[in-house]
Amino acid sequence: MHERQIILDTETTGLDPAQGHRIIEIGCIELVNRRQTAQQFHVYLQPDRAIDVEAMKVHGITNEFLADQPRFADIVDQFLDFVRGAELIIHNASFDLGFLNHELQRCRRGRPKLEQLCAVEDTLLLARQRHPGQRNSLDALCKRYNIDNSQRTLHGALLDAEILADVYLTMTRQQGSMFEPETHHGAGGRNGAMRRAVFRERAPLPVLRASAGESAAHARYLDMLDQSSGGLCVWRRLETPHNPG
Repeated sequence: MHERQIILDTETTGLDPAQGHRIIEIGCIELVNRRQTAQQFHVYLQPDRAIDVEAMKVHGITNEFLADQPRFADIVDQFLDFVRGAELIIHNASFDLGFLNHELQRCRRGRPKLEQLCAVEDTLLLARQRHPGQRNSLDALCKRYNIDNSQRTLHGALLDAEILADVYLTMTRQQGSMFEPETHHGAGGRNGAMRRAVFRERAPLPVLRASAGESAAHARYLDMLDQSSGGLCVWRRLETPHNPG
Protein backbone atom coordinates (compact mmCIF):
# COMPACT_ATOMS: atom_id res chain seq x y z
CA MET A 1 0.00 0.00 0.00
CA HIS A 2 1.22 3.49 -0.84
CA GLU A 3 2.04 5.72 2.11
CA ARG A 4 0.51 8.75 0.35
CA GLN A 5 -2.86 8.50 -1.37
CA ILE A 6 -4.98 11.14 -3.09
CA ILE A 7 -8.77 10.80 -3.20
CA LEU A 8 -9.74 12.50 -6.46
CA ASP A 9 -12.96 13.54 -8.17
CA THR A 10 -13.89 15.84 -11.04
CA GLU A 11 -16.97 17.55 -12.43
CA THR A 12 -17.31 18.20 -16.17
CA THR A 13 -19.39 19.97 -18.80
CA GLY A 14 -20.63 16.63 -20.16
CA LEU A 15 -19.82 12.97 -20.55
CA ASP A 16 -17.21 12.66 -23.30
CA PRO A 17 -13.97 14.63 -23.81
CA ALA A 18 -13.89 13.38 -27.42
CA GLN A 19 -16.97 15.55 -28.00
CA GLY A 20 -15.20 18.62 -26.64
CA HIS A 21 -16.35 18.38 -23.04
CA ARG A 22 -14.04 19.79 -20.38
CA ILE A 23 -13.29 19.61 -16.67
CA ILE A 24 -14.86 22.37 -14.57
CA GLU A 25 -13.93 21.25 -11.03
CA ILE A 26 -11.18 19.15 -9.45
CA GLY A 27 -11.27 18.05 -5.81
CA CYS A 28 -8.43 16.16 -4.10
CA ILE A 29 -7.93 15.05 -0.50
CA GLU A 30 -4.64 13.71 0.85
CA LEU A 31 -4.31 10.56 2.97
CA VAL A 32 -1.00 9.62 4.56
CA ASN A 33 -0.86 6.16 6.13
CA ARG A 34 -4.66 6.00 5.79
CA ARG A 35 -5.18 9.19 7.79
CA GLN A 36 -6.67 12.31 6.26
CA THR A 37 -4.34 15.30 6.42
CA ALA A 38 -5.15 18.99 6.10
CA GLN A 39 -3.76 19.05 2.55
CA GLN A 40 -6.31 19.49 -0.25
CA PHE A 41 -6.34 20.60 -3.86
CA HIS A 42 -9.57 22.20 -5.02
CA VAL A 43 -10.21 24.38 -8.03
CA TYR A 44 -13.02 25.46 -10.36
CA LEU A 45 -12.09 25.88 -14.02
CA GLN A 46 -13.24 27.94 -16.98
CA PRO A 47 -13.97 25.38 -19.72
CA ASP A 48 -14.33 27.81 -22.65
CA ARG A 49 -17.58 26.12 -23.65
CA ALA A 50 -21.12 25.83 -22.37
CA ILE A 51 -22.12 23.22 -19.78
CA ASP A 52 -24.69 20.67 -20.92
CA VAL A 53 -28.07 21.15 -19.27
CA GLU A 54 -28.13 17.57 -17.97
CA ALA A 55 -24.66 17.95 -16.45
CA MET A 56 -25.71 21.20 -14.77
CA LYS A 57 -28.61 19.34 -13.15
CA VAL A 58 -26.11 16.92 -11.60
CA HIS A 59 -23.57 19.34 -10.14
CA GLY A 60 -25.37 22.70 -10.15
CA ILE A 61 -22.34 24.61 -11.49
CA THR A 62 -23.29 27.38 -13.91
CA ASN A 63 -21.51 28.99 -16.85
CA GLU A 64 -21.78 32.36 -15.11
CA PHE A 65 -20.02 31.09 -12.00
CA LEU A 66 -17.10 29.76 -14.07
CA ALA A 67 -16.64 32.88 -16.19
CA ASP A 68 -13.82 34.29 -14.01
CA GLN A 69 -12.21 31.01 -12.98
CA PRO A 70 -8.72 29.93 -14.15
CA ARG A 71 -8.22 27.54 -17.05
CA PHE A 72 -6.68 24.09 -16.68
CA ALA A 73 -3.42 25.27 -18.25
CA ASP A 74 -3.14 27.88 -15.47
CA ILE A 75 -3.18 25.29 -12.68
CA VAL A 76 -1.71 22.20 -14.35
CA ASP A 77 1.72 22.43 -12.73
CA GLN A 78 0.23 22.99 -9.28
CA PHE A 79 -2.11 20.02 -9.79
CA LEU A 80 0.67 17.68 -10.97
CA ASP A 81 2.92 18.72 -8.09
CA PHE A 82 0.13 17.78 -5.68
CA VAL A 83 -0.60 14.32 -7.09
CA ARG A 84 2.78 13.20 -8.45
CA GLY A 85 4.01 9.94 -6.94
CA ALA A 86 0.85 9.29 -4.94
CA GLU A 87 -1.72 6.56 -5.41
CA LEU A 88 -4.92 8.06 -6.85
CA ILE A 89 -8.17 6.70 -5.39
CA ILE A 90 -10.97 7.38 -7.90
CA HIS A 91 -14.52 6.06 -8.27
CA ASN A 92 -14.97 5.03 -11.91
CA ALA A 93 -11.39 6.01 -12.65
CA SER A 94 -11.65 5.64 -16.44
CA PHE A 95 -14.03 8.61 -16.58
CA ASP A 96 -11.89 11.03 -14.57
CA LEU A 97 -8.60 9.86 -16.09
CA GLY A 98 -10.04 10.22 -19.58
CA PHE A 99 -10.85 13.86 -18.91
CA LEU A 100 -7.63 14.64 -17.04
CA ASN A 101 -5.42 13.08 -19.73
CA HIS A 102 -7.39 14.97 -22.38
CA GLU A 103 -6.71 18.23 -20.54
CA LEU A 104 -3.02 17.36 -20.18
CA GLN A 105 -2.78 16.71 -23.90
CA ARG A 106 -4.53 19.99 -24.73
CA CYS A 107 -2.32 22.19 -22.61
CA ARG A 108 1.05 20.60 -23.43
CA ARG A 109 1.79 18.11 -26.16
CA GLY A 110 3.96 15.18 -25.09
CA ARG A 111 3.06 15.42 -21.41
CA PRO A 112 2.81 11.90 -19.91
CA LYS A 113 -0.53 10.46 -18.93
CA LEU A 114 -1.50 10.67 -15.30
CA GLU A 115 -1.14 6.89 -14.91
CA GLN A 116 2.57 7.30 -15.69
CA LEU A 117 2.97 9.67 -12.75
CA CYS A 118 0.69 7.96 -10.23
CA ALA A 119 -0.64 4.54 -9.30
CA VAL A 120 -4.44 4.29 -9.58
CA GLU A 121 -7.03 2.41 -7.51
CA ASP A 122 -10.55 2.33 -8.98
CA THR A 123 -13.02 1.99 -6.10
CA LEU A 124 -15.84 1.12 -8.51
CA LEU A 125 -13.94 -1.97 -9.69
CA LEU A 126 -12.99 -2.76 -6.09
CA ALA A 127 -16.63 -2.51 -5.00
CA ARG A 128 -17.77 -4.75 -7.86
CA GLN A 129 -15.27 -7.39 -6.74
CA ARG A 130 -16.49 -7.23 -3.16
CA HIS A 131 -20.20 -6.84 -3.91
CA PRO A 132 -20.87 -8.57 -7.24
CA GLY A 133 -24.32 -8.12 -8.73
CA GLN A 134 -25.15 -5.17 -6.46
CA ARG A 135 -25.37 -1.44 -7.05
CA ASN A 136 -21.99 0.13 -6.42
CA SER A 137 -22.53 3.82 -7.03
CA LEU A 138 -21.09 6.16 -4.41
CA ASP A 139 -24.56 6.71 -2.92
CA ALA A 140 -25.20 2.95 -2.81
CA LEU A 141 -21.88 2.35 -1.05
CA CYS A 142 -22.66 5.07 1.49
CA LYS A 143 -25.92 3.30 2.30
CA ARG A 144 -24.21 -0.09 2.47
CA TYR A 145 -21.49 1.14 4.82
CA ASN A 146 -23.76 3.46 6.83
CA ILE A 147 -21.83 6.60 5.86
CA ASP A 148 -23.55 9.97 6.11
CA ASN A 149 -23.94 11.58 2.67
CA SER A 150 -26.94 13.73 3.60
CA GLN A 151 -25.09 16.88 2.44
CA ARG A 152 -24.83 15.48 -1.08
CA THR A 153 -27.92 17.03 -2.66
CA LEU A 154 -25.78 17.86 -5.71
CA HIS A 155 -22.52 16.37 -6.89
CA GLY A 156 -19.38 18.36 -6.16
CA ALA A 157 -15.78 17.27 -6.70
CA LEU A 158 -14.46 18.13 -3.23
CA LEU A 159 -17.54 16.90 -1.38
CA ASP A 160 -17.56 13.66 -3.37
CA ALA A 161 -13.84 13.20 -2.65
CA GLU A 162 -14.54 13.57 1.08
CA ILE A 163 -17.34 11.00 0.90
CA LEU A 164 -15.21 8.66 -1.21
CA ALA A 165 -12.45 8.87 1.40
CA ASP A 166 -14.91 7.57 3.99
CA VAL A 167 -16.12 4.81 1.67
CA TYR A 168 -12.61 3.73 0.64
CA LEU A 169 -11.25 3.57 4.19
CA THR A 170 -14.26 1.61 5.38
CA MET A 171 -14.29 -0.75 2.40
CA THR A 172 -10.57 -1.54 2.65
CA ARG A 173 -10.24 -1.77 6.42
CA GLN A 174 -8.74 -5.10 7.49
CA GLN A 175 -9.63 -7.01 10.65
CA GLY A 176 -6.23 -6.16 12.08
CA SER A 177 -7.03 -2.44 11.96
CA MET A 178 -10.13 -2.70 14.13
CA PHE A 179 -8.48 -0.64 16.86
CA GLU A 180 -7.61 2.31 14.61
CA PRO A 181 -9.30 5.51 15.78
CA GLU A 182 -12.32 6.72 13.91
CA THR A 183 -14.97 9.38 14.34
CA HIS A 184 -18.69 8.81 14.56
CA HIS A 185 -21.66 11.02 13.85
CA GLY A 186 -24.30 11.00 16.53
CA ALA A 187 -27.82 9.72 16.01
CA GLY A 188 -30.43 11.92 14.46
CA GLY A 189 -30.09 11.27 10.73
CA ARG A 190 -32.59 9.27 8.77
CA ASN A 191 -30.46 6.16 9.15
CA GLY A 192 -29.66 6.63 12.85
CA ALA A 193 -26.09 6.85 14.03
CA MET A 194 -23.87 7.45 11.02
CA ARG A 195 -20.25 6.39 10.94
CA ARG A 196 -17.52 8.29 9.17
CA ALA A 197 -14.32 6.30 8.81
CA VAL A 198 -11.96 9.27 8.52
CA PHE A 199 -9.05 8.54 10.83
CA ARG A 200 -8.01 11.51 12.94
CA GLU A 201 -6.21 11.85 16.27
CA ARG A 202 -8.36 11.64 19.39
CA ALA A 203 -7.83 11.45 23.14
CA PRO A 204 -6.69 8.08 24.58
CA LEU A 205 -9.49 5.73 25.56
CA PRO A 206 -10.19 5.53 29.32
CA VAL A 207 -9.06 2.36 31.14
CA LEU A 208 -11.76 0.83 33.35
CA ARG A 209 -10.42 -1.42 36.13
CA ALA A 210 -12.32 -4.53 37.21
CA SER A 211 -14.06 -4.41 40.58
CA ALA A 212 -13.20 -6.85 43.37
CA GLY A 213 -16.32 -8.86 42.60
CA GLU A 214 -15.50 -9.01 38.87
CA SER A 215 -11.93 -10.11 39.63
CA ALA A 216 -13.19 -12.88 41.92
CA ALA A 217 -15.66 -14.09 39.26
CA HIS A 218 -12.86 -14.07 36.69
CA ALA A 219 -10.63 -16.15 39.00
CA ARG A 220 -13.38 -18.72 39.47
CA TYR A 221 -13.85 -18.96 35.71
CA LEU A 222 -10.14 -19.53 35.19
CA ASP A 223 -10.20 -22.26 37.87
CA MET A 224 -12.93 -24.01 35.90
CA LEU A 225 -10.97 -23.69 32.63
CA ASP A 226 -7.80 -24.95 34.26
CA GLN A 227 -9.57 -27.97 35.73
CA SER A 228 -11.40 -28.87 32.50
CA SER A 229 -8.21 -28.56 30.43
CA GLY A 230 -6.04 -30.62 32.75
CA GLY A 231 -3.96 -27.69 33.89
CA LEU A 232 -3.45 -26.20 30.40
CA CYS A 233 -5.25 -22.89 30.94
CA VAL A 234 -3.05 -20.30 29.19
CA TRP A 235 -4.26 -17.44 31.36
CA ARG A 236 -3.23 -19.30 34.51
CA ARG A 237 0.26 -19.77 33.08
CA LEU A 238 0.49 -16.08 32.24
CA GLU A 239 -0.47 -15.19 35.81
CA THR A 240 2.24 -17.47 37.30
CA PRO A 241 5.58 -15.62 37.72
CA HIS A 242 8.33 -17.12 35.58
CA ASN A 243 11.14 -18.66 37.63
CA PRO A 244 14.21 -19.37 35.50
CA GLY A 245 15.55 -21.70 38.25
